[in-house]
Amino acid sequence: MNILLSNDDGYHAEGIQTLAAHLRKFANVIIVAPDRNRSAASSSLTLVEPLRPRRLDNGDYCINGTPADCVHLALNGFLTGKIDLVVSGINAGANLGDDTLYSGTVAAAFEGRHLGLPSIAISLDGRQHYESAAKIACDLIPKLHGEMLGSHEIININVPDLPLDEIRGIKVCRLGARESAAEVIKQQDPRGENIYWIGPAGLPEDNGVGTDFYAVKQGYVAITPITPDLTAHHSLQALQNWLEGE
Repeated sequence: MNILLSNDDGYHAEGIQTLAAHLRKFANVIIVAPDRNRSAASSSLTLVEPLRPRRLDNGDYCINGTPADCVHLALNGFLTGKIDLVVSGINAGANLGDDTLYSGTVAAAFEGRHLGLPSIAISLDGRQHYESAAKIACDLIPKLHGEMLGSHEIININVPDLPLDEIRGIKVCRLGARESAAEVIKQQDPRGENIYWIGPAGLPEDNGVGTDFYAVKQGYVAITPITPDLTAHHSLQALQNWLEGE
């Protein structure tokens, strides 16, 4: 199996390096990842400046772009040879519920799917047990490869930050949802100018049984099939009726 591996934490991040080491035990892996942390870049592409891939000593690449840039470039003419699967992660921190709208980790997987390849995003709900997440990914990938879902769907995997023997199992879940994010944090720089930080994410709101939030909190790996189709299908007819004055 030939795997393209990317992320949004940057090529140097512990998560991607741990996952690469484990995947290379049974697959050919090439990393094409951002040259620095690009968390929350979502699916943005760089259109107003050139992308400059830099080849690393081990043959992997880092790029001065977003996660989606990395996968787009890799699959659209930069790399030669066949790629069978796109894997994004392991992210430092979970990508649960509406985190997926902002996540560069999820976006890298979506970019792979846009370009016709089965794709997986994997995140750790913390920053400690990357080995657990890597071993789970290596167990799941051979089973998932060739048995992926619809042509526009990816699989989003979130792993509790626990030793492997404390993880209770795997649950297929729907996305939950968070409350509104906290207010921005206002400070002043040394020259007295106002600066602002984006505040923390909102607390889980839709986090009951069956959601990815619930599964991870209970010590299970959460697996969710997701799609970029944001259409509220259940509201189409109501909107049509309103437009027609009914």
